Amino acid sequence: MNAPLKALYINTSLKRVPDESHTKLLLNASAKIIEKQGVEVEHLHLLSHQVPPGVYPDMTEHGWDRDDWPDLWKKVLGADILIIGTPLWLGEESSVCRILIERLYAMSGELNEKGQSVFYGKVAACVITGNEDGIKHTAMTLGFAMNHLGYTIPPQADCGWIGEAGPGPSYGDETDDGGRVGFDNDFTQRNTTIMTWNALHLARMLQAAGDTPTTETIERPGKPERGLGSKTLSIAVDVLAGPS
Repeated sequence: MNAPLKALYINTSLKRVPDESHTKLLLNASAKIIEKQGVEVEHLHLLSHQVPPGVYPDMTEHGWDRDDWPDLWKKVLGADILIIGTPLWLGEESSVCRILIERLYAMSGELNEKGQSVFYGKVAACVITGNEDGIKHTAMTLGFAMNHLGYTIPPQADCGWIGEAGPGPSYGDETDDGGRVGFDNDFTQRNTTIMTWNALHLARMLQAAGDTPTTETIERPGKPERGLGSKTLSIAVDVLAGPS
């Protein structure tokens, strides 16, 4: 019997206090869905830790006095599903989110026991909130970054909420009638549900298949090339090199 899946929700809000984050509210909605299916859920608020920018595994080796990333990396490595939450600012992900992507990229030279990227066999998706345009643009940016690292991206791997153009309430703000902004938005509720279930289904499939097939060398006239074993007919992908 397979071990329970683990999901890590990382909030890259600019709020120093997790409970003040609007993004956390939508992350919670996804987490509740997946938790009911027996998945072990953990939340991580990045600004509750000291994580400097950089593309090295430990930035204390490059001039910083403190770097909590090596300990946080253990949580990322242990998760089958990674959900990144970010607010929108000027139509882009937060600066904290960019730091997270950089630090994940710093680990792209790490290999699993099969000699593959450590991100192979893991699933990633994103949750985006704001009161301005940019959900699809930011989802495209994060989806590419995570896919490039080696995460498997499910269909419709994003969800979000944005209000009307210009200044206005944020997701979860209280309304005059006692309600919460965005909680009754059918589009957001539907996409959050679909994103969560797609991530869960894909993670279960990868777990049942024993993660990602390994590569083997096959001889062809002229020179050896990299090809996949008998588990799949897809083309081979070389192990990602470390950051330059």
